[in-house]
Amino acid sequence: MFFIFRAIHSPATFPIAAMNQLEQLKQYTTIVADTGDFQSIKAFAPRDATTNPSLILKAVQKDEYKPLLEKTVRDHAGESTADIIDRLLVVFGAEILKIIPGRVSTETDARLSFDTQGTIDKGRALIALYEAAGIARERVLIKIASTWEGIRAAQTLEKEGIRCNMTLLFALPQAIACADAGAQLISPFVGRIYDWHKKSTGQEYSGADDPGVQSVKRIYTYYRKFGYPTEVMGASFRNTSQIIELAGCDLLTISPELLQKLADSDAPVARKLSAEAAQSADLRKLTLDEKTFRSMLNDDAMGTEKLAEGIRLFCADAVKLEKLIDALR
Repeated sequence: MFFIFRAIHSPATFPIAAMNQLEQLKQYTTIVADTGDFQSIKAFAPRDATTNPSLILKAVQKDEYKPLLEKTVRDHAGESTADIIDRLLVVFGAEILKIIPGRVSTETDARLSFDTQGTIDKGRALIALYEAAGIARERVLIKIASTWEGIRAAQTLEKEGIRCNMTLLFALPQAIACADAGAQLISPFVGRIYDWHKKSTGQEYSGADDPGVQSVKRIYTYYRKFGYPTEVMGASFRNTSQIIELAGCDLLTISPELLQKLADSDAPVARKLSAEAAQSADLRKLTLDEKTFRSMLNDDAMGTEKLAEGIRLFCADAVKLEKLIDALR
């Protein structure tokens, strides 16, 4: 889960004295705490949060969260396993919304990643469950894989007032297509890009040389250069160097461990990204139809491989969650 602190962007571009790194970073960006523990939500007092089936699977195996799983299965024993999972996701989301003032993200089944209508139906169903629980759709983001089919589903959902968080995003064509579709937010994965390049080249990367950092900077600059309102939330960090290099990004999602490291350091943090600086970038606006999107993504070996891998992993965890539920029926 990702838990979000809202901070006011400061126009300053120089390090702020007498603050730890986390406090400095909050002057430039919205800080996101990445955790599946309700206690951490309360401790960090975040504004927004996000879930996915992998994090729900991890959570419901803990003693403190098993009662939520057992009650959901018991209360809806006559429904399909897929419907019970939807209800479980919404139960978790509703509980989180009791703690936070902002939005919660709830993910669609990764097995629908190449099914546009299936994703649309799932998004509508999840929103209907939230609204039945008395939660306005404005407080929910539907999380969808950034495939061509997922992006088309998001375009339809956004027109219906169902806001979307586009995940498993590794390449610029994905980001451009998401913005053109009017997606509310994207989650480019810094750490997984770093992992791929490190494995591919055998090199270590740090700071501005990190390929994951460069990818998010490129996307952020493109969006601001051409006036897209879609929010950029850097995700999947491996170290604080990656985080510091993206100071100024709209949102950054950071694990509790890395948040603590930032809080324990008083090293200076300078803003690295800004809408103003993006205006001077030498970029050409691209128009992507389906053929161009698929061709560009296919040319990006990292993006293609990590997208496929991410979908497989989320699908596997969805199956594990189904088995866990079936064992309780």
